[in-house]
Amino acid sequence: MTVNSKVSRSWLLVNPSREPDLGALVATTSSDEVILDLEDAVAPDEKEAARDRVIEFLNSGARAWVRVNDASSDFWSADCRALAECRGMKGVVLAKTEGGNHMWDTANRLGGESPVIALIETARGLARVHDIAAARPCFRIAFGVNDYTLDIGVEQDPLALAYSRSQLVVASRAAHIPGPIDGPTRDPDQLAEGVALTRQMGMTGKLALRSSDADTINTGLSPSDSDIGWAREFVEQFNARGGKPKDGSDLPRLNRARIILEKARQLRLIPS
Repeated sequence: MTVNSKVSRSWLLVNPSREPDLGALVATTSSDEVILDLEDAVAPDEKEAARDRVIEFLNSGARAWVRVNDASSDFWSADCRALAECRGMKGVVLAKTEGGNHMWDTANRLGGESPVIALIETARGLARVHDIAAARPCFRIAFGVNDYTLDIGVEQDPLALAYSRSQLVVASRAAHIPGPIDGPTRDPDQLAEGVALTRQMGMTGKLALRSSDADTINTGLSPSDSDIGWAREFVEQFNARGGKPKDGSDLPRLNRARIILEKARQLRLIPS
């Protein structure tokens, strides 16, 4: 199933220098999106070969996102230059984004039209997240939780990271862009718990390290059958009253019901 990237839930990170058959992976994964990773997954002496493989793959008819190296690195310019004419690239994920200027510079080097997902991985990036989200090329924000916790010196504990996750959610909403993409869960046994946290914090997507993560992420970040049932019933009852609210809570609940139903339609869980 192909869904609009604005509502995509699972984002699979793939190492193009290690994956033996990129075509088979893209064709068979249940992930909503695939990100071909040219940054941390690839050793410096392998980056050129990995970049060449990605370009060949995306020019062969395949479609995917690409994570490029950060704007302060020695590889960023080469990544952007090589990908500027790449036919199958859906957009880029910019590592270690630390300002709106990084978004504009990257988009301009890619020709001005490519969507850019800002990966927040540092305290400096979080401190400037509203500027980043407001930059026109910013498509969504993602949380690089592993590098971020190293940068600020905290454990990957939900309480320690609650403020940071909330800031990404608030910045996304204020900038009228889709909800942010949470970082990956390294331990498969903790994935369901990690997805529940992602949803609880108001984030609408999640990075994945394994293709097998997709079903758990997609289910956990989709409206449930009970959500959809409640939303339908509430809208029907509201309309049956002639569209008149009973009290001050009705209009916010109506808005929530409509959001649930629209997301369910976008994910093709219910007919359009």
